[in-house]
Amino acid sequence: MQLSVIILNYNVRYFLELCVLSVQKALSTIDAEIIVIDNNSSDDSCEMMKSRFPNVKLIENKENSGFPKGNNIGVAQAKGEYICILNPDTVVAEDTFVKTLAFAERQKNLGIIGCKLIDGTGNFLPESKRGIPTPFVAFTKIFGLYKFSNYFGKYYAQHLHENETGKVDILVGAFMVMKRELYLEIGGFDENCFMYSDDIDLSYMVLQKGKSNYYFHETTVIHYKGESTIKDKTYMKRFQEAMNFFYKKHFKVSVFFSLFMKIGIVFFSFIKMFQGQQKARLLPESYVLISDNELLKEKLQTELKKEVFLVEKEVLNINYSQNLSKKSTFEFIFDNNFINFKDIIQIMQSNKGKNITYKTLPQTADFLIGSNSSNDRGEVILISDFKS
Repeated sequence: MQLSVIILNYNVRYFLELCVLSVQKALSTIDAEIIVIDNNSSDDSCEMMKSRFPNVKLIENKENSGFPKGNNIGVAQAKGEYICILNPDTVVAEDTFVKTLAFAERQKNLGIIGCKLIDGTGNFLPESKRGIPTPFVAFTKIFGLYKFSNYFGKYYAQHLHENETGKVDILVGAFMVMKRELYLEIGGFDENCFMYSDDIDLSYMVLQKGKSNYYFHETTVIHYKGESTIKDKTYMKRFQEAMNFFYKKHFKVSVFFSLFMKIGIVFFSFIKMFQGQQKARLLPESYVLISDNELLKEKLQTELKKEVFLVEKEVLNINYSQNLSKKSTFEFIFDNNFINFKDIIQIMQSNKGKNITYKTLPQTADFLIGSNSSNDRGEVILISDFKS
């Protein structure tokens, strides 16, 4: 078997459904398996998996064992030559794994491969590629110096453009592809770290083995990001614990630096908490349904109580969205029966920075799903008495 996709889920049932649907389509030509590990969710994630994806291997943990242990449990049962650690609040393109595995096969001394990540509005997520958070790099990040010069830009590996493939030090745990043998050789994620520095630690341990990590820009994955982590007091506490864990494990630091890091981590966590506060949603003035389904349009108009414009993808490509965005705030609704994930991702990237939000209607589903920013928790709109 060539690939095992490992998805650790905790209480994100609707995002998980969208994620697994996209992964299934991306594995259609690959000898692969999907393993979903549920960390004792209180929603109906497991019931959904059993009814919607009965052929996917589901591991039901009896407790929330954390990100490292949960993924280690999944990898222990994997059979693929390669593994992909994938967040449940992601969407992959139909050719994501084909492209990534082809790139992997061309590399010597391969460590981990990450890819280009965008948020729910099409904006690039800078954590797609990062540098080792040494004391100096951490200082530039905590106090925002990375924004002013590439000299201070090592935290987000600013030596490498978002549309350029190359070697980087640290990759994000939302999407990591590597040889299963290498993962097991380094012991997988360190289970002493509950979350937040686990991907930094894994990337760093791979580097210590003399391997090369790569940022691969030729495929793009949506990472809704906000859904599975709410930025509250618990987040602040765990983030501090995670950074302390990484520094104690890998760096010898002075008492002065320890005090500085403690102050800095509190400051940074405080900023992150406010970034994560959900803002009141500005309702779109209009909706644009990318579909050829007139009945779906009528159903959505009833549910949303606003006019819905039906637009086919070919019309959209002639600057339809650009003209409309000058007049109002609006929301694209992607009918996944009509448009594939790769085209959805391309449209989102082409319209980033405009007054546009996005929702997707997954195939054979009765809900719309999306997120309006990288700090937004995400939104699910249930459509009553309807299956697409």
